Amino acid sequence: MRDTLGVLLAGGAGERLFPLTRDRAKPAVPFAGQYRIIDITLSNCINSDLRRVYILTQYKALSLNRHIREGWGPVVANELGEFIEILPPMQRVSKNWYTGTADAVYQNIYSIGAEQPKYVIILSGDHIYKMNYGLMLDQHRESGAAVTLATLPIRPEEVRQFGVVEVARNGEVTGFEEKPTETKMRSPFMPEMVDASMGIYIFNTDVLLPELIKDAEDPTSKHDFGHNILPNILGKYKMCAYNFVDENKQKALYWRDVGTLEAYYEANMDVATVSPTFNLYDKSWPMRTRSYQYPPAKFVFGEPGRTGMAINSIVCSGSIVSGAVVRNSVLSQDVRVNSYADVDSSVIFTHVNIGRHCRIRHAIIDRDVHIPDGTVIGYDPVEDKKNYFVSQNGLTVVTRDYSVYENPVSPDFLQPGGTW
Repeated sequence: MRDTLGVLLAGGAGERLFPLTRDRAKPAVPFAGQYRIIDITLSNCINSDLRRVYILTQYKALSLNRHIREGWGPVVANELGEFIEILPPMQRVSKNWYTGTADAVYQNIYSIGAEQPKYVIILSGDHIYKMNYGLMLDQHRESGAAVTLATLPIRPEEVRQFGVVEVARNGEVTGFEEKPTETKMRSPFMPEMVDASMGIYIFNTDVLLPELIKDAEDPTSKHDFGHNILPNILGKYKMCAYNFVDENKQKALYWRDVGTLEAYYEANMDVATVSPTFNLYDKSWPMRTRSYQYPPAKFVFGEPGRTGMAINSIVCSGSIVSGAVVRNSVLSQDVRVNSYADVDSSVIFTHVNIGRHCRIRHAIIDRDVHIPDGTVIGYDPVEDKKNYFVSQNGLTVVTRDYSVYENPVSPDFLQPGGTW
């Protein structure tokens, strides 16, 4: 990996994850209690020995930038030329914000060229999976390809969500369609399935950079890898497919796009089960994140009807379950669940306080939320819609007070001698 540079796209607004992305970038959304979504891809990088990574940020990136700087900077050795570096939009080659995935990489073309890598791996910061990028790079070198796409098999009815790849039996890509409504393409090895692009690409640098420049000069382009770059170079250079090798060590391949509230919720519910499909406890493939100095989790009171317990749940450090019951849920760091409360099948972010006698189920509670005593959430969608966000599938999302973030400063503070 010494002659390889990773470019991780982390600037997406994540509209389908609203309201969780109202105040943060999609890759910064918490996952499995103590992680952020981007930690999964960055862990793959470190476990693959990819230690030169640019992270392209854009949308509401303060918490994401801080998380990367404080949690991932110390992981690599700067004195050895390793880095995990944040690149915000700098308008060095354009006066626009990033207008597409290819444009995001193009606008950082000088930073990429300065590192003089032989290969560039394009990654996305909002998927949940385990993958050794080194194995993909080995195939890329051995095949003599200019471009290699990671693929996984999907059902034909799922093609609207993916780039669809036509692959010959020798592994070369002979066709590509970006999110078609339907396709006749089928996998040569699994005729009932379709080979889909995972959004992971390896380019020879001497191919990537000229193609980015050419695309940037095309006024009709969407400046996107799937819509433009890959179709335009198909047949011009040798392009190969790499069949996803899952390091998750389960029977079925695990790759999740947690881009919708329901998909995100289900991925969190999975890690809290007795035998989760996505294994966070595999010591051979560790998941890393930013560490916080919180005390251990605590469960107190053992009286009849007032016993602090958690069943089939993840409870992170700093949390206290005080005479309450938590079932099938994920509690992030520094959460307090007070006496006689019942939390079921829910995802609770950091710094949440759940009052006495609350009943919460099938919900996501955003950080810094205080739930008053006796509040009921997730039992009556009609009532929930009066106060909270409820998805089409009935998932209730409780967010922080809008006013705190839209008007964070008291008007008096702006006056001479004013105070908060």
